[in-house]
Amino acid sequence: MATKAIFSEVKNNGFGYWGILGVFGVLVLGGVWAFMHMEHGHFSTGMNNQIVWGMPHVFAIFLIVAASGAANIATIGTVFGKKIYQPLGRLSAFLGASLLIGGLLVLLLDLGSIGHVIEMAKGHLNFKSIFAWNMVLYSGFLGIIVVYLWTMMDRTKLAKMLYKPVGIANMIWRFLLTMATGSIFGFLVARQYYDAAIMAPLFIVASYVFGTAIYTLVLMSSFKFTGRELGDAILNRLRYTLAIFLALTLFIEFVRHLTNLYATEHHGVEGFILASGDNISNLFWFGQIIMGSLIPMFLIWCRFLKNNRFALAVAAILAVLGGLAQIYVILIGGQAYPLILFPNAEVTSSFSEGVINPYTATPAEILLGVGGFGLAIAMVIVAVKVFKVLPTTLADSATDPHHTKKI
Repeated sequence: MATKAIFSEVKNNGFGYWGILGVFGVLVLGGVWAFMHMEHGHFSTGMNNQIVWGMPHVFAIFLIVAASGAANIATIGTVFGKKIYQPLGRLSAFLGASLLIGGLLVLLLDLGSIGHVIEMAKGHLNFKSIFAWNMVLYSGFLGIIVVYLWTMMDRTKLAKMLYKPVGIANMIWRFLLTMATGSIFGFLVARQYYDAAIMAPLFIVASYVFGTAIYTLVLMSSFKFTGRELGDAILNRLRYTLAIFLALTLFIEFVRHLTNLYATEHHGVEGFILASGDNISNLFWFGQIIMGSLIPMFLIWCRFLKNNRFALAVAAILAVLGGLAQIYVILIGGQAYPLILFPNAEVTSSFSEGVINPYTATPAEILLGVGGFGLAIAMVIVAVKVFKVLPTTLADSATDPHHTKKI
């Protein structure tokens, strides 16, 4: 019989807690160094006037999209009344907010100067731009998360009354946020690989893959290191949720590429991504499809690996790496293929027309992206220490209403 969850802070002050926090703190320091190094200008990176979005943007977009998916775990418990998910809500909301903050901090340098952030904060936004709408959606998401956490953690009558309405608002806002992020690419008609309405639903479904995978790893790690019991009922819900969204993402990718192959104007870019793009093609097939989708689905659905936690952890890690590969292929691969300035005409010029644009990420770019991820996880590690985020137990007897005690 399921019981009401009791939450508590992490009371361990030993070497283990501070050691883990220190590891991610080192990643943050690496990101700070990279930030200061790259603030001198994009000439210090591998980006150029053809590849204007580089490796930091891959990490930033991945983290922002993953933030929406991580917060989805709380939505399932609140909006759809699934009680087994409700003890997971606090960690879900904290993780979603942390991932978004980590992603947005990586993106700061995209403005060219930190001073531009001040101008943006003054309200100098062009609302004809999808980027301006995203700024509103990102800040709104953080505001809703704060209120959402209050309704989960406060015991007052008002908080209980607002719990479900705020959960619904969180669900709708996340949907719009991820749709707008995908629409950045869907609205870019100049790039052959972007210009498609299906980019919005692709990002929505992919967000559930990224967020569920990261949430699963964080949940398993936090309960392992704090000595709390984590039952199979919870993990199996997360396991099959991850598998379903992996399959949906794979299906939407199949439809997108099939549609592009049907349209003659996209044959060139499809040939580049799928076959002749060297590293891009290899990353698509081996990184995104095989390692990031098919192998995790096998590890989850294989009957011989049922309830195998190591297999689930490996599947989640591969899903995260596959997600980074997916964003890299979309972002870098889409820019590497040359712009079609004059359709049905041959263009010759000394300035990169018709030439595949090369890009190699510098160590500083990679460190900046990894630093954003490290900051997100470090914030969660601090949150579980300061706030009552983690349930004292998620044993099957405490979460599964259909659990029967073995004799």
